Amino acid sequence: MAEQTELVLNNIKAILEASGSSLEQVLKVNIYLSDIAKKPEMNEVYKRFFPKAPPARIGMGGLQLDDGLDIEIDVIASCD
Repeated sequence: MAEQTELVLNNIKAILEASGSSLEQVLKVNIYLSDIAKKPEMNEVYKRFFPKAPPARIGMGGLQLDDGLDIEIDVIASCD
């Protein structure tokens, strides 16, 4: 879970930065987990990417995710 969370958040960070935004401009995060019991492990990584004033977030667990992944994340961010 930790490895996949870090990979997904690094990809999101790169996409945001390429479009003139950043993680600091994220307003909302949706997190989809294959197993809600893995949420604490995901949270440890998540806190490193959003250390101060984390954005609003929704987390859902117990899902069958695409390609057998353990986590999927989408964000809404502003571009200033």
